[in-house]
Amino acid sequence: MPKLNFEKQLSRLEEIVAKLEEEQTDLDASVKLFEEGITLSKELSAKLETVKFKVQELKKKGSELVASPFDTELAEESDA
Repeated sequence: MPKLNFEKQLSRLEEIVAKLEEEQTDLDASVKLFEEGITLSKELSAKLETVKFKVQELKKKGSELVASPFDTELAEESDA
């Protein structure tokens, strides 16, 4: 299977969840879908973790912009 970008992987994971929620999906197909979903979930989590460390917040100090690490605690509080 060719490498998919993040959005396509997420879309595929959503398709898998929808199929698993259908009652007419047989057991063998469900197991294969579940395995694919777990693999996609791990890949997506790894990508998000990588991006998390790349994201930086720009702060203005005087007349120049300075990059500083993104404050994840502040972001988590605003999501709540």
